[in-house]
Amino acid sequence: MSRPPRACACGRIVPHGQLCVCQIASKRARGRRYDAKRPTAAQRGYNQEWRKARIEFLRLFPCCAMCGAPATVVDHIKPHRGDERLFWDRSNWQALCEGCHNRHKQRQEAAP
Repeated sequence: MSRPPRACACGRIVPHGQLCVCQIASKRARGRRYDAKRPTAAQRGYNQEWRKARIEFLRLFPCCAMCGAPATVVDHIKPHRGDERLFWDRSNWQALCEGCHNRHKQRQEAAP
């Protein structure tokens, strides 16, 4: 049994489980504001030294730690939040595929 559509605050009828056009636009605008204030990747420590270490780590751990697919991302298990010691601690790294990093890991970090 499918669930009924809902009315958005703007008045549009939206299918269950989907966002309204106005909600999508609002979410994108919020993301752009966040990105405008965020330091660049290089300012956060993801420089040439990181890129070399990342390639070496992925060579040693080529499979995703969550699903076993080919890994493309080196993830910090515990978010470093600018702590350089934690950033470079290889025991805090895990190889992930892009899908697991973008879905599962981000959802874990967003949870309270």
